Amino acid sequence: MSRLLFLIHGMWATPHAWRHWRGYFEARGWHVVAPPLRHHENAPLEPAQGLGTTSLLDYAADLEARLRHLPAPPVIVGHGMGGLLAQILAARGLASASVLLCPTPPAALGLRRPSAWRPLIRSQMRWGWWRSPHRPAFATAMHGFFNTYADKLEAGREFARLVHDSGRALFEVAYPFLDKAGRAAHVDPGDITTPMLVIGAGRDRFLPPVIARVVARRYAHVAEHHEFPNQGHWMLGQPGWADVAGMVEDWIDRAVRPPEVELNDLDRRRAWRASMIKR
Repeated sequence: MSRLLFLIHGMWATPHAWRHWRGYFEARGWHVVAPPLRHHENAPLEPAQGLGTTSLLDYAADLEARLRHLPAPPVIVGHGMGGLLAQILAARGLASASVLLCPTPPAALGLRRPSAWRPLIRSQMRWGWWRSPHRPAFATAMHGFFNTYADKLEAGREFARLVHDSGRALFEVAYPFLDKAGRAAHVDPGDITTPMLVIGAGRDRFLPPVIARVVARRYAHVAEHHEFPNQGHWMLGQPGWADVAGMVEDWIDRAVRPPEVELNDLDRRRAWRASMIKR
């Protein structure tokens, strides 16, 4: 019998960002799926054709297809923009529970903190940025994402793995009030009925902890909130990541009983294989 965990990376990241978490949970008997977002499999400096115009809803559609091939709704864990995608998918009834790590807020809340704009300004300084790929500058990433790393060489290696992301998705996240047609970042809180844990990081300079608090309040009917005061945005791999992962596992055990999947059943085994093809 196994429990299912579905990990969604954030903007500019890849599934490699989850390597510590994947190992942690697999060692504890979880089956972990951590798919790449569309067009995130290219080399860091070689953005895929079509990436710039990829919508947040394209990412969500791809993830939904993967989720519907699973034998049961998993616990969905999302980081940054992946946390917003987790909200969207939970609202579609695809999660047994959801965990949001330093999440991007939904449209109704928006990126209201000045610190959230610093990594985005450089990407918006050329005409047509909303349909072009973008990647943060080294100094921006070191300040906003990797500021809690004592080992700057390791932080530099993390930066080197960041890839380009979609200008359109950035537009939908940063300017949801202008996205009146697609409403890509919109989430109706009433559509989420399964348990949720929202985690903020006290030293996050990109999506500061107040954002996690506000997101948790928006989903107060199902959500719990926790803050790690000494963590920064990159709580997937910076020192102390195991404390965060352990707290998440404890919360899951306490707050929700995710369905256990019998992988020996032929039909379910086929569905599982289908979900793992591009793992």
